[in-house]
Amino acid sequence: MSTERVERVDDNDEVVAVVSRADAISHNWLHRIATIVCRDPEGRTLVHRRPDDDSRFPGQYNWMLGGAVEVSESYEPAAARELREELGVRAAPEFVLKFRCEGVISPYWLALHEAVVTGPFTPDPAEIAWHAWLTDAELVDLVGHEKFVPDAREAFDRYLAAQRSGGRQARHAPLPPR
Repeated sequence: MSTERVERVDDNDEVVAVVSRADAISHNWLHRIATIVCRDPEGRTLVHRRPDDDSRFPGQYNWMLGGAVEVSESYEPAAARELREELGVRAAPEFVLKFRCEGVISPYWLALHEAVVTGPFTPDPAEIAWHAWLTDAELVDLVGHEKFVPDAREAFDRYLAAQRSGGRQARHAPLPPR
């Protein structure tokens, strides 16, 4: 069994060491996570439920796909890799925002990306137990659900704040307030 290696980073997201992801989590060391929000051409968002037997957030809903950034990998390629691994889709993710997330499990830098996904995809059942395309209003409602991943809720709130502040150009109309 191999151990996933990640770059331990500091408060400025600068690399300080290469460590196992398990050590980063157990010691509360900052590391990097790349996420991607998938939209369809109509502007709906792909939402999924994690498998009930998953070690992290079992049975909870999320609006992002993603995972740890590998050693010597940057955020955008990591988001594209996660998209291929979790959905079997190739796309060029667009960077949206990055923030330091205290996280329920451990702290990390989270980079959020978006991509428009067209055509068929094949969700990895080890990562995705259920999925559906939700309208913005449906997504806002789901984010408030108790079974929504807390870190994903924080990312959603920051995403809304960035949209409202004009910090980035949205690919679609602004989401309704939460």
